[in-house]
Amino acid sequence: MSDACLILVDIQNDFMPGGALAVPKGDEIVPLVNRIAPRFHWVVAGQDWHPPGHTSFASVHPGEKPFETIRLSYGDQVLWPDHCVQGTEGAAFHGALSLAPAQLVVRKGYRREVDSYSVFVEADRKTPTGLAGWLREVGIRRLWFAGLATDFCVLWSTLDARAAGFEANVIEDACRAIDLNGSLDAAWREMSAAGVKRTHVDALQL
Repeated sequence: MSDACLILVDIQNDFMPGGALAVPKGDEIVPLVNRIAPRFHWVVAGQDWHPPGHTSFASVHPGEKPFETIRLSYGDQVLWPDHCVQGTEGAAFHGALSLAPAQLVVRKGYRREVDSYSVFVEADRKTPTGLAGWLREVGIRRLWFAGLATDFCVLWSTLDARAAGFEANVIEDACRAIDLNGSLDAAWREMSAAGVKRTHVDALQL
């Protein structure tokens, strides 16, 4: 049984061009992901899944604006436009994304009072999603990440993967970034320091 798994991070309508929290050119990764996913025995899809009035939404903090940072009980929180609200079209996976190869969907950010970028641990850094346990249970050791956005949810997910003892690889051209105030360069430095490897679709070796 293969020990390699493809993790798809937040390939959802609200992160696509025209969405509530659009990642530039985010839609360009969909055909690449569809091309590589069948090569993996294991595929997991992460899905942002916020209740209305989630604490990460700027709209619930009077006087605050999207992309500003405030202090919450668990630390600094970037405020976002309302996005990926449970049951809405914005929260749905991109219509052209093939989920046929996926065995598991991990929903995150569904607790109203804590955000969740990572597919492993929520932003309070103590509430697990359960993904690490599932991966270990089925014998997975090596992870490849594709999705949105490189400098937020992909970044946090890879760092948590490394902290949990997994090999982590980012398929760079199958990701896109928000790049807020230099966040993309900072993300690559942080991932490199943690031992996260970079690759591309055409160089993928399982």
